[in-house]
Amino acid sequence: MNFYFEAAKVLDRLDAKQGSIKGIIATLPEKSRKRTAALVIETLKYKDVLNEVLNASQLLKEERKKITSRNLALVLVHDLLLANGIQASEGPVKQAVLRHKTRLHSEFTKIKVKRGAKSTEELARSSDHRAANIPRYIRVNTACWTLPEAIGIFTSRGYTLCQATTTEKLRGKTFAQDEHIPNLLLFPSDTQFNEDPLYHSGKIILQDKASCFPAFVLSPPSNDNAVVIDATAAPGNKTSHLSALMQGKGKLYAFERDRKRYSTLKMMLEKAKCKNVEPLNLDFLTVSPDDERYRKVTHILLDPSCSGSGIVNRLDHLLETESESDEEKETRLSKLAAFQLMMIKHAMKFPSVQRIVYSTCSVHTTENEHVVRDALKSEECQAGRFKLADKKDVLPSWKRRGIPEEMDNPSEAASLIRCSPGEDATNGFFVSLFVRETAPSIAPDNKRKDSSQEGAQSDGAEPRHRKKRKKSAKTPRDAVTVFT
Repeated sequence: MNFYFEAAKVLDRLDAKQGSIKGIIATLPEKSRKRTAALVIETLKYKDVLNEVLNASQLLKEERKKITSRNLALVLVHDLLLANGIQASEGPVKQAVLRHKTRLHSEFTKIKVKRGAKSTEELARSSDHRAANIPRYIRVNTACWTLPEAIGIFTSRGYTLCQATTTEKLRGKTFAQDEHIPNLLLFPSDTQFNEDPLYHSGKIILQDKASCFPAFVLSPPSNDNAVVIDATAAPGNKTSHLSALMQGKGKLYAFERDRKRYSTLKMMLEKAKCKNVEPLNLDFLTVSPDDERYRKVTHILLDPSCSGSGIVNRLDHLLETESESDEEKETRLSKLAAFQLMMIKHAMKFPSVQRIVYSTCSVHTTENEHVVRDALKSEECQAGRFKLADKKDVLPSWKRRGIPEEMDNPSEAASLIRCSPGEDATNGFFVSLFVRETAPSIAPDNKRKDSSQEGAQSDGAEPRHRKKRKKSAKTPRDAVTVFT
């Protein structure tokens, strides 16, 4: 029965909007994760129908002393009606459900007839059609191997490397290199890597393309003196990306305040061979910018909690449940925006910080342009002399930018990145980059160009290496290239 209680707790956390399905499931004990995940996902698929069955049968009303949680009732009734029965030894909770077995089956049949469903599968919640337009992205973890090596492995498996940027051109056993993000590969959307040895060994990271933008735009330095912060690090995809861009050099502090998510973060970083990362079970907002450990931080990545309204692929469409009034939605978004703004303002207080990336997986202007707009007007921004980076420094080849009419200065929208689900072959996303005006320009040999500027080679050939410039004897702290 503990298995059902665990699944019910996952549903409770999802109801409380404490994370995505994938993120919360990742915090479960590994020995029971797969089984619990399967039950949670299947219950979510049929949640509307199961709730209707519960209401009609009055199970919760008549068994309120035994079954105190609706989500517990949902997972139990799911297995009773849609699986091979409740997989638990006899006990008061199981018996409470079984006393209503006939009524539950009867109400389920009525719903099936009422909806004209010829099969049980027709009652399941359909997936977001936009998800089919998003390729399966995998990021080659350069902390473990190289892009040419990865391409060699996939071609040896019978895959053909082709020129493609959308799912329409990816068919069968084909794959392609992304045109914007180095070391990112595209496969047909139905390609599975969850059980692949490359995934389990940390050689490949399953990460949506838009999710790769924050670390790439931040462009952390790759030298032994680099000090970078990932303020909200779990589950660790962006952190491992930062570490790879830093080539394992310098120091990367990865903050995560939630204990369970912190455990997930540590496992992810260990698997990804992130040797320069120090994970910390701390709330970034409680960290003093004047702490000796963080005074030299130059780059900060902020990807705080958000509405997740841009997520359409794989599982999270299952969370689109009860209708929300416009007033309730605006209240919820306003609370999120206030927290997000607080994160940016706190990051701006770090004395040596030069670059701050703020990103969300939201499509709402309340969490995106409006937060950036308010950050630019804040005392912290004025005192630190921050501004939005020029478009040329923020993935210039990406066409979709911010919404001009939502900014006080419409021209600043060009400095912002937006991704539209269903149109850009990614989930919905937003990225901004704040830079300190007094910071010197980044040396050309430290700038990372996106793949389209580099003329990425589809045959997996390694890029040409530029000659290294001699470093000056001393670099003042305010001249160090900065931020996560």
